[in-house]
Amino acid sequence: MVQPEPSRQVGERLYAAGKLTAAQIEMVRRRAHRLRIPQHRAVVDLGFVSEEEAWRELAAANGLEFIDLCDYEFPEGLPDEKRFPTRIIHHHRVLPVAMTDDTVRLAFVDPPRQSELSNLRLLLNRRIEPVLTTPSCYHNAIRRHFGLGADTLLRLDEDVIPEEGSSDVVFDVTQADDEEAVSAGIVRYVDQVLAEALRLGATDIHIEPYFSRVKLRYRIDGVLQTVRVPDGLRQVFGALVSRFKIMAGMNIAEKRLPQDGRISMRTAREEYDLRVNTVPTKHGEALCLRILGRQSLMLELQELGLEPHQERLLRDLTRLPQGLVLLTGPTGSGKTTTLYAALAQAYDEGRKIITIEDPVEYQIEGVVQIQTRDDIGLTFAEGLRAVLRHDPDVILIGEIRDSETAEIAVRAAQTGHLVFSTLHANDSIYAITRLLEMGIDPFLLGASLSASIAQRLAQRVCPHCGEPDPDLEPAVRREMAEALRIPEAEVRARRGPGCVECGHKGTRGRVAIYEFFVMDEEIADLLGASIRTSQLRGAARARGWKSLREHGWIKVQEGIVPASEILRITYRIEPTFDH
Repeated sequence: MVQPEPSRQVGERLYAAGKLTAAQIEMVRRRAHRLRIPQHRAVVDLGFVSEEEAWRELAAANGLEFIDLCDYEFPEGLPDEKRFPTRIIHHHRVLPVAMTDDTVRLAFVDPPRQSELSNLRLLLNRRIEPVLTTPSCYHNAIRRHFGLGADTLLRLDEDVIPEEGSSDVVFDVTQADDEEAVSAGIVRYVDQVLAEALRLGATDIHIEPYFSRVKLRYRIDGVLQTVRVPDGLRQVFGALVSRFKIMAGMNIAEKRLPQDGRISMRTAREEYDLRVNTVPTKHGEALCLRILGRQSLMLELQELGLEPHQERLLRDLTRLPQGLVLLTGPTGSGKTTTLYAALAQAYDEGRKIITIEDPVEYQIEGVVQIQTRDDIGLTFAEGLRAVLRHDPDVILIGEIRDSETAEIAVRAAQTGHLVFSTLHANDSIYAITRLLEMGIDPFLLGASLSASIAQRLAQRVCPHCGEPDPDLEPAVRREMAEALRIPEAEVRARRGPGCVECGHKGTRGRVAIYEFFVMDEEIADLLGASIRTSQLRGAARARGWKSLREHGWIKVQEGIVPASEILRITYRIEPTFDH
């Protein structure tokens, strides 16, 4: 084997090959130096090349063969505790590719040192032939064959504290004195579950006990994905729940009632808050953890995915001296992120901004934030009354849930305050009829509502494996052509067949799709208790309003979102009648 070169040369090699610009290689150098990580990891973190491209270059730099192990299966007869112990796979982070009586071909995630090769040669009593594969391939193979954290579960009986610096994640544990209530092995396993969720970009973690097993699922890009867990996890599930409760500051003795808590953690890149909820079930307490990335919540308007005219309109809305701006959409559609981006745009030293939220998901410097407490009477309505006495210019109400809050919000928007809030409604038009159903006076609503915005999050086509979609259905093609006002021959769409970068899903990441309704005098004159949604929709369409689905087709035409995703998030049932 060729003597390995320093891995920091990978970025330089990519630059020399013309795959990085001068500005990009400088960013790679700075990130690698600041975070003390090798360049091949920094270049992938920054998204300049795919993981496979970086690791291929790393292999070349170290004189190793690169192999793609996306669909890895163990060679026949392996793993075998006598010929190839499982602990070697976990400890050395290797996968056996082929094995004979005198040679074993091993896939490494990082170029091995000579000392490591010597140790493995002694352990296996065979000559080692090293090759390189990507971390994603290795993680996928381990999860598929052993389950997440299988190596940790094998050592749960070891009462050993993890080595300092062995975890990339740091936690602020509320009740540190209770740490002895769970074993060091469970502590390590919980750290692995959380670290893997961050690595995969999950927004939620669901851990559910059943009679003979435990189910672990991550919500990634809006869809729940099951993660295999070790077979023995059910036997230690009580200790697992206790660890999460300790970290979240909950009462570990109370198992009969639902509880809520919060965990703070940070990595080298970002700080996170985890909202933790437990509910009692027949077979134990089920856990749900919502992951809130503090930095990811604070986006600029141009990062939201708005169309250019939508971005200009939202920017104008944040400058209004008064009015009501509503965001609608289901849970997890990104409403909070959009609201925070709007608040950041609205903020300046000459305006006082107050929020009332449940819960406060991100602490914003320079903004007064209030957490509701229904148990002591601090509801949205009561908090809003108090807020109005504090001379605010801009108010954010986490959610309008009842007619009392709606009434106060509408009147506040009419009396010199710019009010942002969310409302559960199917689209931007139905938000108006929803407020009318709550008993809001049509005249007041027409005078105070500036705009309502509906939004959804759609999965992006994977940038690494995306390709033209040749199988676009004729009905979809016709609908797109009509919505975009272009000939059918000009309709374009992309899809991803799946690759290691996207976990073979064909999609990676999400983008928001928005639908704007802006109130004007003519539509305000139409409002009344008997106004029908179809009338409002017709009046809005006459003024250029487009539905979420129509805006979604723009993203499809641009190659950002697959057509199947727009059909999914705007799914509708066509009425049929039996005669």
